[in-house]
Amino acid sequence: MFSKEKLIAKLEAMGITAITLWGAVAAFGCYTSMYVFRKAFAAATFSGHEDLLGIDYKIWLVIAQMIGYTASKFYGIKFISERKGRSRAKNILLLILISWGALLGLAIIPAPYNIVFMVLNGFPLGMIWGLVCSYLEGRKTTEFMGAVLATTLIFASGFVKTVGRMLMEITGLTEIWMPFAIGLLFILPLIGFVLMLEAMPQPTPEDILLRTKRVAMNGAERIAFLKRFFPGIIVTVIIYVLFTALRDMRDNFEVEIWKGLGISNNKIYAQIDTIISLVILVLLSLLIMVRNNLRAFMLIHLMIIMGCLVILLASLFFQWGYINPIVWMTSIGIGLFMAYLPYNAVFFERLIATYHQKGNIGFLIYIADAFGYLASITILGVKEIGNPQISWIEFFKGSLWLVSICGLVLTIFSMIYFSLKKQNQPIETTTIDSINNQDNNQIQLV
Repeated sequence: MFSKEKLIAKLEAMGITAITLWGAVAAFGCYTSMYVFRKAFAAATFSGHEDLLGIDYKIWLVIAQMIGYTASKFYGIKFISERKGRSRAKNILLLILISWGALLGLAIIPAPYNIVFMVLNGFPLGMIWGLVCSYLEGRKTTEFMGAVLATTLIFASGFVKTVGRMLMEITGLTEIWMPFAIGLLFILPLIGFVLMLEAMPQPTPEDILLRTKRVAMNGAERIAFLKRFFPGIIVTVIIYVLFTALRDMRDNFEVEIWKGLGISNNKIYAQIDTIISLVILVLLSLLIMVRNNLRAFMLIHLMIIMGCLVILLASLFFQWGYINPIVWMTSIGIGLFMAYLPYNAVFFERLIATYHQKGNIGFLIYIADAFGYLASITILGVKEIGNPQISWIEFFKGSLWLVSICGLVLTIFSMIYFSLKKQNQPIETTTIDSINNQDNNQIQLV
């Protein structure tokens, strides 16, 4: 029988390495399982469905889900930032079950009326990232656990598409039933991984000394945080908006992009994304070795800059014919996620730790996510209404140039701003003893 208290005690006795590995596996498994309920539909092309108002049926499904997901991110700015440690597991399971029910509605209600169910599918799933992150943040090993969690955004995307297409191929399932059916394979693993997250011990006094205590934030505290870092937050959000739109384009229309390159191998999605996941995991995990928060924060900026340069160089080499489509897509994926994933895993973690700002990373992630997904919806509308004749592969190529150049310039500005901000900050001294006295050993991870 599951006993959270006994399991927590065992993990604490085993030490930081066991806790870190446990948290990493739990977060990876939980979010990968969630991704099945969110992105399995993207494995289908829905080519047999009629266009609606001159727009492809799949585009409507993507837009509908994105509307729900975006609304969830705006709501999550308040919801996630104010969450305490209670009821997180129940919230995760309930939200995913609601989204699963929406996929059943998608299957049984005829098109185009079933499109609305993708809004209902997207809204609850938008909360999951913040709830999972809350188990991991504010620890000296957050980089490793966060890096493993962040790689689900790469690995799970290809993995789900591969499983979805193979499931249809093996069982003969129709495209409209596949997203709901695939949930049957992952509901039990999901429950298991959520229970693992619940067994995570609280951050230690040393964690708090190194990374600052993470607390819930009310409205006044959120406004004060934004005022303190307003120029840097604005630039950060713009960068994140650009790369979210690019990443979402790749995620939703990867099947179409690969077909545009003349490749239709069902296994290639998981193969390429596994390679990218391992590269990004190594790069992000290395930050755990950098104890100085400001130095790590600047290294994260450099990683984002390098990601922009990888995209630019790979695009040039592909255009000149020096590399083939598979090398190009792999390189583009590495560069894209070098620039994108730090914001989901470690950028805000080190920002809070660098400036000793009490709060939580969920608040910042959800501000960035809200505007990022709003931009994705806008770009889809511009493409489908303004340039419906352009293929996804050509639209993707053009977006790569714009996003990488703008991201490069803005990240350099961000690096300069936050560096100067730290120089003007008063030196603060804190000890583990003072933390213990202040909190009376009652440490709450938000």
